[in-house]
Amino acid sequence: MNIFQIISEIEKVDPEVYDRLDSRRSIFKHMTGLGQKLSAAALPLAVGAIFNKAYAQTPVGATVNDVLNFALSLEYLESYFYQRGQATAALQAGFSATNKAALDLIRTDEANHVTFLRSVLGTAAIADPGAATFDFTGAKGATPTAANAPFLDVFTNPLTYLAVAQSLEDTGVRAYKGGAPLLMSNKTVLTAALNIHSVEARHASRLRTMRRGGPLNNTASQSPQSGTLNASPKSWISGTDNGGASPAQTAGIYGAGNNTGAPTGVTFDAESNTTQGGAALTGLPNTTGFPAAAFSEAFDEALDVTTVKAIARTFVVNGSTFLA
Repeated sequence: MNIFQIISEIEKVDPEVYDRLDSRRSIFKHMTGLGQKLSAAALPLAVGAIFNKAYAQTPVGATVNDVLNFALSLEYLESYFYQRGQATAALQAGFSATNKAALDLIRTDEANHVTFLRSVLGTAAIADPGAATFDFTGAKGATPTAANAPFLDVFTNPLTYLAVAQSLEDTGVRAYKGGAPLLMSNKTVLTAALNIHSVEARHASRLRTMRRGGPLNNTASQSPQSGTLNASPKSWISGTDNGGASPAQTAGIYGAGNNTGAPTGVTFDAESNTTQGGAALTGLPNTTGFPAAAFSEAFDEALDVTTVKAIARTFVVNGSTFLA
């Protein structure tokens, strides 16, 4: 049995096979003399075990390009949201100079993420869906009314705009974390994706601070000021965030995901989860007197592709296959 010939054949259908095996070099450390130590009948089982380990972390059919295109889809969603919001003069009049500058920076970041992901994917990048694909009122392309558009005044009311922005950023943070295990075969791409993930998290925190301080707060500092800042929302997620900005539409952003088809050892728990690495945080030593909420606030959870798509399609017009 020539294992390198086998790998060569696999490479024809999976060009990333060497990356998968390279990250598990320890498996091959003792390959020398393997045939001498095992019977001919047992050798195929040993080789099979190697490839089971190599592919255990990647769901069938998922490729690096799939994950990056999924991320690109979310970046299109966010980029078009900020493009429209920052170009709407009546909306911008409701923000302080400090908050407007922060939102302008977020808009630039999201546009840069789109550009970067498209450059990495090259000809494999999904097509730009165009602004008409999205309806950020939640009416899905129908004439928005109070009955069918949960975010009816998103581009006229700064408070609603910030609430939707927070919802999109919180979703993005969990989505990038959920996609990380699927990029393990390509460390360069994984590193880049995690760099974007951290920026999305900073966006989410800044937006929460703006919501707490109010759209017209012109203080760059995040320190509480009497009569200026409210107690909620916190700059980080606490529990399931009370369902988010509009629980009927946003509760899923903070709830548990779908574990079906998840990589081995990966679960998509709700943000209220208080067990990490098999250890119940509430039972750890020296935690007596900690606020109950602190145990969930200390960790963020990942979210699966299926759940993220369902959340994102809140803002996609009916009839479009984008993020389907």
